[in-house]
Amino acid sequence: MKMSGAELFVKALKEEHVDTLFAYPGGQAIDLFDALYGEEAINVILPRHEQGLVHAADGYARSTGKTGVCLVTSGPGATNLVTGIATANYDSVPLVCFTGQVPTALIGKDAFQEVDIVGITSSICKYAVTVRDRNDLGRIIKNAFHIARSGKPGVVVIDLPKDIQRAYGDDVYVAVGRRTYIPSPSLCMEQIQKAVKTLMQAQRPVFLIGGGINICHAQKEMLTLAEKTGIPVITTIMGKGAIPSTHSLYIGNLGIHGSYAANTAISQCDVLFSIGTRFNDRITGKTEQFASQATVIHIDIEPASISRNIAVDIPIVADAKEALPAIIEMVHPLAISEWIEKIRKIKEQYPISMKTQGLTPEKIMKQINQIFDDAIITTDVGQNQLWATQFLNLDGSRQKLLLTSGGLGTMGYGLPAAIGAKIGNPQKDVLVISGDGGIQMNIQELATAIVYELPVTICILNNGYLGNVRQWQQMFFNRRYSSTCMRFRKSCSLDCNRPNKSCPEYTPDFIRLAKSYGAKGIRVTDESQIKPALITAKSTPAVPTVIEFVIDREANVLPIVPPGNAIEDMVMEDNL
Repeated sequence: MKMSGAELFVKALKEEHVDTLFAYPGGQAIDLFDALYGEEAINVILPRHEQGLVHAADGYARSTGKTGVCLVTSGPGATNLVTGIATANYDSVPLVCFTGQVPTALIGKDAFQEVDIVGITSSICKYAVTVRDRNDLGRIIKNAFHIARSGKPGVVVIDLPKDIQRAYGDDVYVAVGRRTYIPSPSLCMEQIQKAVKTLMQAQRPVFLIGGGINICHAQKEMLTLAEKTGIPVITTIMGKGAIPSTHSLYIGNLGIHGSYAANTAISQCDVLFSIGTRFNDRITGKTEQFASQATVIHIDIEPASISRNIAVDIPIVADAKEALPAIIEMVHPLAISEWIEKIRKIKEQYPISMKTQGLTPEKIMKQINQIFDDAIITTDVGQNQLWATQFLNLDGSRQKLLLTSGGLGTMGYGLPAAIGAKIGNPQKDVLVISGDGGIQMNIQELATAIVYELPVTICILNNGYLGNVRQWQQMFFNRRYSSTCMRFRKSCSLDCNRPNKSCPEYTPDFIRLAKSYGAKGIRVTDESQIKPALITAKSTPAVPTVIEFVIDREANVLPIVPPGNAIEDMVMEDNL
């Protein structure tokens, strides 16, 4: 039986068990949308912008463990995906993105809405390809899903010219034959044994856990390994939740906004056993002084991530889900009570807390911990993200999940990611934690939440600034608040360096804006209002609730490692 390329596209999605498609139509994708018309097996979600669309697919994938799928038209439709593609690929999220394209005969001739999306995205995705022969369509789609979700997950872009969509060919969607893509190597037991021997001889060992543990769903194995050995656990932002935040072995997050105890432990440990992290500059600080006393063991599924930033003594290229059970079988409890006690005392002496009075992000997060004990929480990027990772309690499972843009640091991620997460998990509470700057980058997606009747809770921490950059300007640039004040108007003084009584009103009024979309809006200005607002949002059905928390305009995220310093050289007090 013959069918069009567009019809085979739909058949392929069904064969891959795709139940949700995030899509925005256009001229060069209209045949694909026509083939989807009336298709009951696939829920087609129409967001309000393609960037919102791809972030929603990302949130759907991270929260469900499935592959997220996007469909857009050519030209601007395709280029609007670029930030979301890089965001997902950086954080190892499996997405397959289909883009419409002009007919093959017009490719390279500057046709209307033609862009080389494969050329644009090749460096920011796992694989990108233009289909140039209808006979290859089924094989390419099958390969795409395999590549996206196997090994280190990532993004695959498939560019579909209009004539390929319309061309007729075989209706068979066959399995891929010989695999040319090998997602991960076999486990090297010799390296595992070497790592375990070194670990068992350690006096001051530490586990450093990155997002790889959460990606491969090895939280249970990680907890078992930590408890069997008694070794303390430190996480990156992306690794938080690998073991419960309240566990006695959990020390905290590492990095330039990490806890003093975590950064000190890394600086003083003699064996650093790292799993699933890139050792990027946000966690290492000055690399020459990072874990300078330690033998470094590193497990990662991606060979290129090992010894790229930090020299590794014992490299293990493996899937953590496969490596951890082998390690668990070989280890035993370590006699390191003095080391554990030392770290615990440091953690007690230097807790992460906000000493200011009134309505603070710490108090907001602690109320979220109490009221939303089974939830998916997304963040935007900036101070809101950092406060969330400092104060939210995560339990190491999908019962309480944090979705955040860790690698690319994409403002505008939080709201659409929450929409995708809610669509994929309709029975769970979903919250957004965002700043007043980041929320405006994709605030049009409030309409998507309205039309799909998604009761998402949107927490806006409004300090009237692009807060993270403002904090750096305050601390390291002599309060030269250049282009970070969100209240700035043409009539303002250009050299203003602090909020004052003459500051104009904030634009927009988030509560009125929420109501104009049909959402519920609540403004919180006092700590006594936090709990009632969150309870109201939790109990509001069918529509999103926007809660604007009006916080101190110059509240800072502390501790902080100044630029160019080692991670143990932390600024603990806000005395500027």
